Amino acid sequence: MTEAPSPYSGLLQSKWRDKTVELVDAHPLGSEEIVEVVTLCWASIFQSKIGPKGFRIGKHLFPKPQIMGFFLHELIPLEFESRYPGIWRGDAVAGEKDLVYVPDHSLSVEIKTSSHPSQIFGNRSYTQPAKSSKKTKTGYYLAINFQKLAATTASPKVRRIRFGWLDHTDWIGQAAATGQQARLNPVSEQFKLLTLYPLE
Repeated sequence: MTEAPSPYSGLLQSKWRDKTVELVDAHPLGSEEIVEVVTLCWASIFQSKIGPKGFRIGKHLFPKPQIMGFFLHELIPLEFESRYPGIWRGDAVAGEKDLVYVPDHSLSVEIKTSSHPSQIFGNRSYTQPAKSSKKTKTGYYLAINFQKLAATTASPKVRRIRFGWLDHTDWIGQAAATGQQARLNPVSEQFKLLTLYPLE
């Protein structure tokens, strides 16, 4: 699998935000609906009951951020698939993005979640171009930041929802040889992801 050409190629950094707005506007998912679906899915996690005793997340159970991220990764594609059957679906094979646009896979979306107040993270492989049979790191991204669950947090919130286009070159790997995490270049994070919620 080869990486899609970057729409930012040859553009001055001062033009990146305009290009991001253009890319977001051109995407088949509208910004308002993205926010609606993310917040709906987040709320549904706390509305669900588990087991015959009706245990509830946020009241009886306080999953770690990775588990909450897993729920969002699963629920968001399911919600879009229920709204647009045959158009949107979740990933079916390892090389697909988390949210697949069936008519044109180049418009598929990778979902990133984090309990960090503002940043999102990937693993070290995000700094490298895609190799054959692996998922491309270039394309549309939906970034969601949420509050950690704790017994002292009555109602954890979605902090931030962003949408845009990222290339593998936007990711910076940890300097340590054993480091497996990657973070976004601050300039890329600022200009290549548009904040959909809260509105700035």
